[in-house]
Amino acid sequence: MAVTLRDVAKALGVSHTTVSNAYNRPEKLSDQLRLRILGAAEQMGYQGPDPLAAGLVRRQAGALGVLFDEDLAHALTDPAAQLFLQGVARAGQTSALALTLLPGPQAGGDPELAARTALVDGFIVYSVSAGHPGFQAARRRDIPLVVVDEPAPPHGDDWMYLGVDDRGGAAQAAQHLRDLGHRRVAVLVDRLTPGDRRGPVDAARLAATTYQVAGERLAGYRSVLGDTPVIWECGGGAPEHAVPAARALLAGPDRVTAVLAMTDELARGFLRTAETLGYDVPGDVSVIGFDDVPEANRTDPPLTTVRQPLIGKGVRAVEVLTGARSPGERLPATLVTRATTAPPPD
Repeated sequence: MAVTLRDVAKALGVSHTTVSNAYNRPEKLSDQLRLRILGAAEQMGYQGPDPLAAGLVRRQAGALGVLFDEDLAHALTDPAAQLFLQGVARAGQTSALALTLLPGPQAGGDPELAARTALVDGFIVYSVSAGHPGFQAARRRDIPLVVVDEPAPPHGDDWMYLGVDDRGGAAQAAQHLRDLGHRRVAVLVDRLTPGDRRGPVDAARLAATTYQVAGERLAGYRSVLGDTPVIWECGGGAPEHAVPAARALLAGPDRVTAVLAMTDELARGFLRTAETLGYDVPGDVSVIGFDDVPEANRTDPPLTTVRQPLIGKGVRAVEVLTGARSPGERLPATLVTRATTAPPPD
């Protein structure tokens, strides 16, 4: 079996990126470390990185695989996923790269087989659970791979990663509500684990969270609001998934006065339901989303939300994969205040 770059990294106790830099970005290493890596690689019989991994310079398939956790209908209709793909396509077009979209377990089928046999020169893994079978199969292939959003690499591992400051963005949203005077707040989360579970979240369910982005955003909200928010798992991120939550959270004398939604689509679903039930936004209940998709500025009233650079994230993912940008970056997430937030009703 041929010696790989990962074999050299493991033998030396350094990261995959460090060994890659010895060949492709020598200016990032000291002369002593680079010579140590090159010497060890020669002794092990490693011939240097595949040109594909050094920037996809000599492609075999001329395509990038984009691996999702959802079905392809979601990838093509969800506004946040659309914008991310737009960025990937924009950067890929510059390099004359086609896109191969690979669905996840939510779509049925065999994602492990799809990732193992896809004719691609590299993978962009978009927001999947760590146990996603397609992700594990893609990692076993000796071709470039970058993970976007999640799973972030655990300590001791070194897959290329690009993320967003989800915790910081969520904390900004929560602080905005706190400054307005809200105390009865709910959080709408799409999913904490794979599946379509719906309903209030207790401590045991919260501890079982496997989606890291959801965990980070919850940590951001709770860093400001403590354990007081009601957390409601919606079983998905589309507007219709927010309807049962809205009906439950707006019922009774102790109804919530503000909602933090983990996606703009959930926020839009909550807005529609609140209006149907006769509640005024923001007079009766304030709503904050996350993503800042174009539809967020078209809701009535326009949605306060947390903006992340969705198109830019797609562009950067391709740049990381092709070696034009270093991995490990966390992009900013910034609160955008519009018309769906106000002080709580008296």
